[in-house]
Amino acid sequence: MPHHLSVRIDPNSGFCFGVIYAIQMAEDILDEQGYLYCLGDIVHNDEEVERLEQRGLRIIDYDVFAGLRDEKVLIRAHGEPPSTYQTALENDLTLIDASCPVVLKLQNRIKTSYDKQEKIFIYGKHGHAEVRGLLGQTSGNAVVFESLDELLSHELPSNITLYSQTTKSTDSFYRIKGELEHRGYAVNPNDTICRQVSNRDKDLRKFAAQYDQVVFVSGTKSSNGKVLYQVCKDTNPNTHFISKVDELCPAWFQPGQSVGICGATSTPMWLMEDVRDALLAM
Repeated sequence: MPHHLSVRIDPNSGFCFGVIYAIQMAEDILDEQGYLYCLGDIVHNDEEVERLEQRGLRIIDYDVFAGLRDEKVLIRAHGEPPSTYQTALENDLTLIDASCPVVLKLQNRIKTSYDKQEKIFIYGKHGHAEVRGLLGQTSGNAVVFESLDELLSHELPSNITLYSQTTKSTDSFYRIKGELEHRGYAVNPNDTICRQVSNRDKDLRKFAAQYDQVVFVSGTKSSNGKVLYQVCKDTNPNTHFISKVDELCPAWFQPGQSVGICGATSTPMWLMEDVRDALLAM
């Protein structure tokens, strides 16, 4: 009897539509002109970034961006603050804007709240690309917090307008809202979490429960990867986090076991397929 592993990739894992759209735009321009500047990592996955860099993508930071003239620059799915668009105008830069529509809608809602002088609190990761764009809508005046404890360490107004980075956990968002209301604050909650991300949370629980072992593939910089890995691990303790194929460890698996492979919204399908091929070859 053959003792090899049976392996399946989660059909709902892989790039969200915002990332697919940004990478498609990048590839189209790379085909045309052979190179393209991109402000920040196009996706929080080193393997995919490397693949695109080999095709001519040039990842730049804000300092380099400020010194460019007469070039095309890609804005990735995470979106950008107004200052980036201002710099582009001043430097005659053409922006290829691949900001995700879910993020743009959130930016607009935050700007509207700010114009009404509401006290804005954003549940998100400090310094995260998307959060910088959100903060920019409020000229840097909104308060960003990563946990309830951090939020409560601020002196809070009696009326709180609550927003969330699009890739945060819906459960945590509503727990924070509930706790604030329990403490007597009036909360105006804006659940702006991307449904493609929050549904994946539920789908992953179902997926992870079906296998002896789960391999979760994600870049180490992906916030969404950290959240979804935790979801898998809570459902199935035999969940292993890897960011590239050579991090697979044969000792994790017993002959004949079933293995599920899944990943973050920033994990390319080709990478999960490479992991599958490596497992089947064990």
